[in-house]
Amino acid sequence: MSEPPTFPGFLADPDVRLLRDVATAVVRLDAVTGLESFSLPYPPQAQRALDSVILACLRRGARAPSGVPELLSWCRTRPLGSWPLDGLSAAPFDRSDRLIDRDSGVPTQLCHELAVEGRGDSATRQYDRLVVHEAMRLCRDANSPESYSAFRRTLVTRPVLTQVDHFELSTDLYLDPVRELLERIYVPVPDSYLRRGVYTPCERCRTLLTPLSDGGWWCEHARCRQLGAPPPGPTLDRESAGEVRHLRRPLRLYVTSPGHAEVDLEGSLRTLGLSVEMWPGFDAYDLRVTFPDAYVWALDVKDWAHPGLLGYSAKDVRPEPRYDEACWVVPQFRAEMRRDYLAVYARERGARAGGLRLLTDRQLVRAAAARLRGERGDSARISPRISMPEGTDHA
Repeated sequence: MSEPPTFPGFLADPDVRLLRDVATAVVRLDAVTGLESFSLPYPPQAQRALDSVILACLRRGARAPSGVPELLSWCRTRPLGSWPLDGLSAAPFDRSDRLIDRDSGVPTQLCHELAVEGRGDSATRQYDRLVVHEAMRLCRDANSPESYSAFRRTLVTRPVLTQVDHFELSTDLYLDPVRELLERIYVPVPDSYLRRGVYTPCERCRTLLTPLSDGGWWCEHARCRQLGAPPPGPTLDRESAGEVRHLRRPLRLYVTSPGHAEVDLEGSLRTLGLSVEMWPGFDAYDLRVTFPDAYVWALDVKDWAHPGLLGYSAKDVRPEPRYDEACWVVPQFRAEMRRDYLAVYARERGARAGGLRLLTDRQLVRAAAARLRGERGDSARISPRISMPEGTDHA
């Protein structure tokens, strides 16, 4: 019999593990039936999560949810700071975090990050990795790293396809090795995205906006929500656009969303005059940056809602293609949403990370500019040897 999984830090707290069980149930319910239309019998995971929450409430003399529907209502209407689970107060969650988005009714990114499947990864993360690894295999078999880069860039820049878009992709020779895979990961858009017969993409991130009952819009990407009300882009009429398809949600969350940060960072570094290779070595890491003196940085961009879970997952950047320094990079808006983001990551980072630093994209660009100016001290380094305290963002 295998030993039960062990978790470091705050993840070992029984209340946090219970919350992960609830998050897993929410994600599975959403994947199987959608949170608005589930019916009896409930999936076993949902019933087990409910039973565990009821027991925890009884032990604390707190009112418990009466059933799965009320538990889902808790996930949507009650921020984690109001749950009767004492262990959550000591965990590095924001008290306003929720497992289900209050406006759209879909699982939050935090919910997906908390959900547990197999050895600790959520089913959502397993799916996106399976797709990416299959694309790597197909492109390796075709001896075409250009095809893999084209695949990744497609998922970032074209999360939604009309029939015309679909035809254009079908004639792109770089995408030949992954054509069948693309057919499987783009799915028909449900009617819940329609308003008066049209779909409306977000002007910023190009994913489809969800219409709200008050006439507004909801964008599933946290970066867009941080920037304010999502700007509606040119609409897609269902009749004239033909069948509209979009990427499956795990790919939109974990490939498209961070992909925007990767492509934006690529643009900023190229503007400095640096040579940038995207997803080198079939995605060994995200950006390979080469300075004029042939010094190389390896960058992995991460766009996670919870810095503690990101720290728990941290590990050394793969050594090939070779580089001189490496770090992980997080979009600046994450550090603005949570001022302790970098500090929490550093605190929860395990030994297997080897001191791997996390910088905001703004910090990274400043360090690159400093190195180009000839500086060689801490301000121009990204490796663990840098002495600048974690979480500091020098202006």
